[in-house]
Amino acid sequence: MSLFLATLLPGLFLALLGALLAWGDPRVSSTAKALPRSQRGAWLFFGAGALWFLWRLSRLGEADLIFFSSPGPVMIAFGALSVLAFIYAPDFLAVRGLCVLTLMAAEPLLHAAYMEWQHPQRLLMVSAVYVGVGLALYLAAAPYRLRDFFDWLFLRPRRARTLGAALLAYGLATASAAFTY
Repeated sequence: MSLFLATLLPGLFLALLGALLAWGDPRVSSTAKALPRSQRGAWLFFGAGALWFLWRLSRLGEADLIFFSSPGPVMIAFGALSVLAFIYAPDFLAVRGLCVLTLMAAEPLLHAAYMEWQHPQRLLMVSAVYVGVGLALYLAAAPYRLRDFFDWLFLRPRRARTLGAALLAYGLATASAAFTY
């Protein structure tokens, strides 16, 4: 992935998320409040995260495999764990799926900005990615905190609009930085 694309995509994502929050539509708040325990969200986000992770496992080289000669047994084990998560740990699976997707998406974004010292504006994207990684690690361990955050955020409409405006401005700044490379 090029540095241009790795900066543009997160910038547009943050701008879109910020625009949705700044808009203040009640459907946004109701959807966000329902997301942490949503079955559809679990199938979508955790399913996509599991498939992406299994695809990455299928691409492992010999140096990455310690005990096995092919990635097949590792893929079967993680595939079984993913299915068992839907059966035995369905609570907040949508949040954990978003965390998996965030962590999986961070690698190509950070890889694109690696050793690009001549472009200090890349730090707009890198900073956002590292904040996302930190939040993903925290929320994967305590996914109920996202529900609590949404309850607090949408308690007063001004909070969501303020956060939305900040995300929109940061996303637009990051997306416009992509055009300076």
